[in-house]
Amino acid sequence: MSIPQSGGGPIERPEQLAEYLEAGCKPPEHWRIGTEHEKFGYCRDTLKPLPYDGARSVKAMLEGLQQRFGWAPVLEGGNIIGLQKDGANVSLEPGGQLELSGAPLETIHQTCDEVNEHLREVREVADAIGVGFIGLGAAPVWRHEDMPMMPKGRYRLMTDYMDRVGTLGKTMMYRTCTVQVNLDFSSEADMVQKLRVALALQPVATALFANSPFIDGRPNGHKSWRSRVWRDLDAARTGMLPFVFEEGMGFQAYVDYALDVPMYFVYRDGRYIDALGQSFRDFLKGRLPALPGEVPTLSDWADHLTTIFPEARIKKFIEMRGADGGPWRRLCALPALWVGLTYDQRALDAAWDLAKDWDAETREALRVAASVDALDAKVGGIDMRSLARDVLAIAEEGLRARARPGAGGLIPDETHFLAALRDSVETGRVPADELLDKYHGEWGGDLDRIYAEYSY
Repeated sequence: MSIPQSGGGPIERPEQLAEYLEAGCKPPEHWRIGTEHEKFGYCRDTLKPLPYDGARSVKAMLEGLQQRFGWAPVLEGGNIIGLQKDGANVSLEPGGQLELSGAPLETIHQTCDEVNEHLREVREVADAIGVGFIGLGAAPVWRHEDMPMMPKGRYRLMTDYMDRVGTLGKTMMYRTCTVQVNLDFSSEADMVQKLRVALALQPVATALFANSPFIDGRPNGHKSWRSRVWRDLDAARTGMLPFVFEEGMGFQAYVDYALDVPMYFVYRDGRYIDALGQSFRDFLKGRLPALPGEVPTLSDWADHLTTIFPEARIKKFIEMRGADGGPWRRLCALPALWVGLTYDQRALDAAWDLAKDWDAETREALRVAASVDALDAKVGGIDMRSLARDVLAIAEEGLRARARPGAGGLIPDETHFLAALRDSVETGRVPADELLDKYHGEWGGDLDRIYAEYSY
């Protein structure tokens, strides 16, 4: 989750809210790729989650990365809660999940190099203190009461609020991990087309990356439990955003939606002020109960946008949010998939042609079916595996059209990063299928085996 935002000064006109989003528009030659991925840390001898403090801890990991590799610390209340370097940052999820929010890069080759370097650094520090890290969509064994809470004011407020608005919010916070990619748009029309494609085809990503078939030490009936969790978290700030597909969609329509999402907090002078359930519309009028008489800044607006969690969302860029965390190959495949679909106009048009006739019920049904059955999902006449094959073919053509070489020109484009997804479509098997086979087979129901076999 996000660190405090730096959006700008006081909001004096309502038009500034949409202008803030519109300021993200940039020409295609300036489009970049920002990849984020989360992972669970654990103590190798006990297989328990990392506490915040101690010899084997989240704090020890952050300090080790700082000392060995020159990351600058991010502090809150005197505690180290993140790191920054060269346009990237390392941050903490509520249960201690370690997240890399990568720098904005030009190619998937660079993204994959960044992933490799980050995991190498993490492994070096982790090995020295007896810690391991694993990429899964949900913690397979740990119960909620096993999870630590990181010393971030934002998370304390959210934890208290989650049970008021859903049943699985705390599970999302403390026991799930994702990989996502942040991508640019050139204009309002380009944003609208990309956001529609992102939302409509997000279930395909959920299916291809499904990697969370266990919770509380046993199978949960879903191949992506992480996706299931998001369906019962907080209806006011999650979902497939049907309004995006309506006539008149644009920056202002997204602003109107965001203004109706209840607030979590206001960040002032290094602390989070409780504004749970309050209205940003009231804030604009100087009537926020948490800060009576005060009007928001653009930084407050930027913070508020980070508390909205649909399957794809916009800030000054678009975030693709539907995929489970997973193994190394898929950390590079996720940005390759969406760059291929959206950074070439012919590919983007072809992707929209696949989904443009679906109604809101179909899109939601695909979302649900993907979480349960992954590539085996079927909705009406739509077969998920066949749909995924078509989506991958479009993405591959989009990457080929981009023609961004790697390895000093030896690799002509970025299409090879889709290889893991091609394998899944050809076999019909995603990571969750492999995990379930092992659980019911050679592991004999012993989920502790997952750590040795699937850690980075």
